[in-house]
Amino acid sequence: MNRLSFRETFRAMAPAVFAVAIMALAQPSLAQQAAAPGSQQSPALTQPEPSAPMAASPSAMGQAASASLATDATAAEAGNGSLKSVGAGLHELSPWSMFLAADIIVKVVMVGLACASLATWTIFIAKTIELSVARRRLRAALAKTGGARSLAEAQFALGPKGDVLSSLLAAAIREARLSAGISSDNGIKERAASSFTEISRAEARRIRLGMGLLATIGATSPFVGLFGTVWGIMNSFIGISKAQTTNLAVVAPGIAEALLATAIGLVAAIPAVIIYNHFARGTKAYIELVSRASGAAARLLSRDLDRGHGGSLARAAE
Repeated sequence: MNRLSFRETFRAMAPAVFAVAIMALAQPSLAQQAAAPGSQQSPALTQPEPSAPMAASPSAMGQAASASLATDATAAEAGNGSLKSVGAGLHELSPWSMFLAADIIVKVVMVGLACASLATWTIFIAKTIELSVARRRLRAALAKTGGARSLAEAQFALGPKGDVLSSLLAAAIREARLSAGISSDNGIKERAASSFTEISRAEARRIRLGMGLLATIGATSPFVGLFGTVWGIMNSFIGISKAQTTNLAVVAPGIAEALLATAIGLVAAIPAVIIYNHFARGTKAYIELVSRASGAAARLLSRDLDRGHGGSLARAAE
């Protein structure tokens, strides 16, 4: 009885349960179908918006076109302005503009190096003229006294000149006059040789005047320029930290100004070293000529001493 009632109840409820299951399975598809028409209708709802400008008046369309043209012109002017500013910035990266924009310490370094370079070329011109004139005069004096047989004859051949050979002859004659009455020729020669050495050393010091400054400029100018570069780069890094940017347009000018100090230092140092080496060879050749003149004066003194123990020297002193 209970079994029959259960079967009958199941048979009676089965269609209803089946219908509920079918409806539950069909709900997602129905929702998708309901959403699909909405998505299809949304373009239709948004289609009147593009058509709105079509319905606008011609004056509104003209105003919109003029506004767009004005915007394009403004953008073009901004682009031209940026190009002009970039061009101006590149034009400003000249040595003079970088010098004006540099720090005061870097400016002092640059001015000092420029003065050192000016001093180098001034010494070059002055020493070139001085060495050439001194060599020419001394060679001419040696040629004139080459055939002289005594100090008096050599001094007469030279005349009242202020070259080094005239000083050597005058020192020999003075020593002979002061040593009158002394029979020791070796003592006279030694004292005359001492005077010749002093005159030769004085002439060497005179002809080397200015070369110490060349050596100092050549040795210290690169380091002075490097100091200016380090100081300038330090200031550039400080400016970068304040600007909080690593843009090349911001970083490059400061670094270029700093490197300009090193460039000026090399410009001052390289010619100074070359000119110093050139004058070192030139002064060495001139000192050799002075040694020849000293030897010529010593030979003339020895001849006079061998002739009569000061007879011709006394006449020269008179």
